[in-house]
Amino acid sequence: MTIQEKLKEYQQRHKAILATNFYNLETLQSILAAASYCQMPVILQLTRSSLEYIGLKESVALARQSLKDYGVEGWIHLDHGDSVELVQRCLDEGFDSVMIDASNQPFAENVKITRQVVETAQRYNANVEAELGYIAKLGQEQTDEYTTVEEAVAFVKETDIDALAIAVGSAHGFYKSVPNLNIGRIAEIHKAIDIILVLHGSSGIPDSMIQNAIKNGITKINLATEIKDTFMKALKNTLLTTDEIDLRKVFPKACKPVSDLLMHKFKIVNFS
Repeated sequence: MTIQEKLKEYQQRHKAILATNFYNLETLQSILAAASYCQMPVILQLTRSSLEYIGLKESVALARQSLKDYGVEGWIHLDHGDSVELVQRCLDEGFDSVMIDASNQPFAENVKITRQVVETAQRYNANVEAELGYIAKLGQEQTDEYTTVEEAVAFVKETDIDALAIAVGSAHGFYKSVPNLNIGRIAEIHKAIDIILVLHGSSGIPDSMIQNAIKNGITKINLATEIKDTFMKALKNTLLTTDEIDLRKVFPKACKPVSDLLMHKFKIVNFS
């Protein structure tokens, strides 16, 4: 099943698919161990920095083989692609889905760049995600500026994208206070446009709020910061209590906490 078909299926069932970023072998294995245990599909996400760290070809090969090894239904997605050139390289390597993030550009330029990616991705039958509105990135101040229904309708009409990340009160990275998603705006946009709606910055959002967002139209939930944070905290704790120098023995000790986190997240997005 293609990622487009699976996302549509989940949209119709009022459920969401977890889209998880991985950064090395251990985080990938932790994610897939949880997905396998919970018997849940998963979207494996890679950013430019992760691709530069692991390698583009190596990332795809590792993800594809690991999905087979764990018996998990999953897809590979470029998260926050920052250029048409990077998108093209990922498509050439067999990515199932790509995100072009031109949300920092004026509306017309965002449309132009996104439309170019859509036309390219159609030749690969790949899913295309874009971002509209201000979703604070690491180091940026969070605001109460939300994606409007009118902007969303116009953007989708002019770009023909498959999925749209909307600004509804979430942010990338850690929150300084408990976030408050604009559930009403999610519902309004969902009612106005029949495409997949994506929530970025789910780390730190209360479980009940995530589920309310799903009930009102969110179908793809991005998770990254909590994965990194959980892995590094567990690794640091291990390093403080051992003189072991064999990283093959040390790194795996950080995997179970990440898998436990993911098992909880899979249950959250698959509520009845």
